[in-house]
Amino acid sequence: MWACRLTQRNDFEYEKLRWQPKDCKMDAFTGANFLQRMKDKTLAFIGDSLGRQQFQSLMCMVTGGEERHDVLDVGYEYGLVKARGAVRPDGWAYRFPITNTTILYYWSASLCDLEPIDPSNPKTTDFAMHLDRPPAFLRTFLPRFNVLVLNTGHHWNRGKLQANRWVMYVNGAPNTNRKIADIFGARNLTVHSIAKWVNEQLPLYPGLKAFIRTMSPRHFFNGDWNTGGTCDNTTPLSGGKEVVKDDSSDPLTAGAVSGTSVELLDITALSQLRDEGHISRYSIKATPGMQDCLHWCLPGIPDTWNEVLFARL
Repeated sequence: MWACRLTQRNDFEYEKLRWQPKDCKMDAFTGANFLQRMKDKTLAFIGDSLGRQQFQSLMCMVTGGEERHDVLDVGYEYGLVKARGAVRPDGWAYRFPITNTTILYYWSASLCDLEPIDPSNPKTTDFAMHLDRPPAFLRTFLPRFNVLVLNTGHHWNRGKLQANRWVMYVNGAPNTNRKIADIFGARNLTVHSIAKWVNEQLPLYPGLKAFIRTMSPRHFFNGDWNTGGTCDNTTPLSGGKEVVKDDSSDPLTAGAVSGTSVELLDITALSQLRDEGHISRYSIKATPGMQDCLHWCLPGIPDTWNEVLFARL
């Protein structure tokens, strides 16, 4: 889906660059090194489609992009099976028996707990979007995780909420606070709530490392996703090649983890430099006149996110 080498795109300079932190040497990522570091451990990505891209990137990095018959599909252990009538399961989980390492992804675009308001009418019901409650999947399976990477961001807009029939709830009831009803206020409450909840769980699971990944940047020029916005640049680092500030470019997420033991996986500023790495006009399922300047080609920029994550494990 994200493999730009399977599309008409014919420039691949974006694959050749590697992030280099200042005054710091990162360990070179290899699949073998990663599996050894994650021996007898489970890494869970929970988030939106950019979280899925990071998961898919890591799977390709570990396997070298080759199909491996020794890798086990263990999604059923986490309830990640395709429901009748569904396009896809809610996520995937794979195990590498050679080191007993499991890598999984669960789709939770908002990091909120979602419940049908009228369970008797599953096709038409609205869903309670509990801004202050983590997803049930996370609450259920957290004891089995050794590394947790959370992300949310691009679903926080009125169009997505209306399309998904999500209704904001706080303290188990429909939200009546106007400040929270604002999209920024709602996201702020959710990210702070989940950071606080995860931080409270960490003493119960001493081996757990938890990260919240910062926002992956969009690069729509001369419009937005539905108004002719484009990202046609193919020259790497044409807008600069260095992150020159220390503060995070995602202050909301940085503020949420501040003062906690939840770590910030800060990829926003380094990804902001890489507008040439998006799917752009080359989506396999491209809509005429629309470009994807949100998601990334794979291999590509999400590989860098995983190199940074690997260095933090």
